[in-house]
Amino acid sequence: MMDGTAGVSGQRAADEALLDNVDALSEFDPNGMLRHTASAGAQVRESAALTAEANLTDLGEEGRPRAVVIAGVGTAGRTGDVLATVAGPRCPVPVIPHGGTGVPGWVGAADVVIAVSASGRSPEALGAADAAARRGARLVAIGAPDSELQSVADRVRAPFIPVPRRAPARASLWALTVPVLLAARALGLVNVNEADLAETAARLDADADRCRPSAESFVNPAKSLALGLAGSIPIVWGSSPLATVAARRFGDTLSANARYPVVAGALGEAGRGRVGLLDGVFGGLGEASRDIFADPEEEAEGTRLRLVLLRDGGLNAGEDTAEPLAVEERRADAVQTLAERRGVRCDVVTAEGGSALERLASLIAVPDFASVYLALAHRLDPMAVPAITEMKELSNQ
Repeated sequence: MMDGTAGVSGQRAADEALLDNVDALSEFDPNGMLRHTASAGAQVRESAALTAEANLTDLGEEGRPRAVVIAGVGTAGRTGDVLATVAGPRCPVPVIPHGGTGVPGWVGAADVVIAVSASGRSPEALGAADAAARRGARLVAIGAPDSELQSVADRVRAPFIPVPRRAPARASLWALTVPVLLAARALGLVNVNEADLAETAARLDADADRCRPSAESFVNPAKSLALGLAGSIPIVWGSSPLATVAARRFGDTLSANARYPVVAGALGEAGRGRVGLLDGVFGGLGEASRDIFADPEEEAEGTRLRLVLLRDGGLNAGEDTAEPLAVEERRADAVQTLAERRGVRCDVVTAEGGSALERLASLIAVPDFASVYLALAHRLDPMAVPAITEMKELSNQ
């Protein structure tokens, strides 16, 4: 069995047949990343129950804060992006994701700090929790039970929401996100109800079934997306703020699980400069630069861009005006046309569902699975990432 540390020459080509071999998938996924990814719906339900047990009533009774800071890095940090986007532009207070150590200098007694760490020991979350306590800010801590983060919360009598470590942090997005959203609901910042959570969990369950290992590539959207990305340089753009959160999440999982370099972000930002990548050396090089005598088969074998467009139908959480929707739809149509003209292939994932949370789940689920399948197609264990382990060891010296 290969453990993800074999030489590059053994990892370069994707094995398409492997993805439809359930036994081989199990062999190269010994730690069960596919199983952990499929637990997203269960994570929503479990975290909602654990948050209810934590009783956040007192948090809301102290009144609306001046601002809310969500402190965490990696997947924990993405929970702040989710909250900011679901809360939307009509949120009555600023929602600020913060990935640094400590908290911003202006944080004080009028503010709330939500410290998030899957392990409960990240320096960023611990530093933020300590700083919040020193400055008299209200604190909510979310992480592994019986961890250093829980100790900090217990010391200052702050609410702590336990998130059992059943999966690696990058496969625990929903376990960490739901408590953040429910803490924000207790503060009166978002309207996420039990029906929204139930529908989101059901959506994640349905997508997990569509993307199950036994579903063959021609009917499995995640396997199809993975095979389309194999050997390419992925560019992932979101058409709306909600879709942009999903795009950046896909960039995270493609890098960590499949070890692919990725460009990810907002389509609106791309239109101000990054769309030029489509004319670059890995893109179409422009129609005038193409060698008309080149063998199309040989040209296809080179490393090329592959565009993944996450479309939300132009729906932004909290907005109800038609103009922003029309602008985003036109922009998404335009970039698809540009890609087609340059011979850059484009995969489109379209949001489904009623609430902002369910729509976000529909944009995240299939790409999450695709990142795992892409790793497995290269015979990489998606959970064993030596560079991550070594980075942590070196930075703690």
